[in-house]
Amino acid sequence: MSLSFDPNAAASADSGVFGLPYTEAESLIVFLPVPWEVTTSYGGGTASGPDAILRASHQVDLFDLDVLKPYESGFFMRAPRAEILEWNTEGKRLAQPIIERGGDLSDAPELAQNLRRVNELSAELNERVYRDCKDLIQAGKIIGLVGGDHSTPFGAIRAHAEHCKDLGVLHFDAHSDTRIAYEGFEDSHASIMYNVLERIPGVKKLVQVGIRDVCEQEVDYCRRQGRRVRVFWDREIAASRLRGESFSGMASQIVEELPQEVYVSFDIDGLDPRFCPHTGTPVAGGLDFSEAIFILRTLVESGRRIVGFDLNEVAPGPEGADLAEWDANCGARLLYKLAAFTLASRKERELQFL
Repeated sequence: MSLSFDPNAAASADSGVFGLPYTEAESLIVFLPVPWEVTTSYGGGTASGPDAILRASHQVDLFDLDVLKPYESGFFMRAPRAEILEWNTEGKRLAQPIIERGGDLSDAPELAQNLRRVNELSAELNERVYRDCKDLIQAGKIIGLVGGDHSTPFGAIRAHAEHCKDLGVLHFDAHSDTRIAYEGFEDSHASIMYNVLERIPGVKKLVQVGIRDVCEQEVDYCRRQGRRVRVFWDREIAASRLRGESFSGMASQIVEELPQEVYVSFDIDGLDPRFCPHTGTPVAGGLDFSEAIFILRTLVESGRRIVGFDLNEVAPGPEGADLAEWDANCGARLLYKLAAFTLASRKERELQFL
């Protein structure tokens, strides 16, 4: 690290994520950008999320009121892989006519080849992310994956599940993401947690928080999983809040469902959409920013260990639009808190008293 680095000064134009001067070798946390939105079925723009967050991160002050100087452990964001950018461009072109038909190819059999190719590209992405994460874990790094849509972290979760015993996934989202091959896409953003449960046996528990937009098939599927899945519905959290019950109690209930080692998967639309108005599929309701942070802090205070994390579905607004940069601003601050709490959970940094 540069000896002239001043954590209280403005970020320089040529600095890295959060204005930091660290190289990957010097950093404990490595952010892995995955600019991908091939199967996005409503609003677009999440492929631009990693770059938008990187730019917005230069506005985040480094002193954290929950975790003492997390940046001193070293944060570094890799450049996106060129092949992922190419796959995303090809996949979006092939997927769009399928999405426009809602996945119904009964009168368009010529699109079946498009569907096969999109599924192939998605599988290639999963394998690429898996290999990158496996290498980083073996190098002793902590991974923060930055999407892209919410299909992107499958390979990261797989790599962590192989490295950990009895992994739990703490999933913040407006959606359950347990649809089966949504619109025919086997690795749809709407199917990530179905795929995790079906294909990654090392994930022993899935705890979902803030879910409020769901189809009947997803409800039935999650119920059939028994104790392996616990859903904290947004209506359940809101009702507790409206009854005047302690949010601290709700946060404790959420954390108590998790095993000792936890991977955090955070779709930003789990928050109230005032924090992410341009995300791909915004839904009214959701967590306040401070409530999400409180749950993460409660997780750390419980003594559980965050092994890795992802942040997905951050989409910047159109250039010139009102609040165009707001999503990335909130996303960058959430990413910093995820990194800080991960370090505190692993005793790398000190958690401050409230």
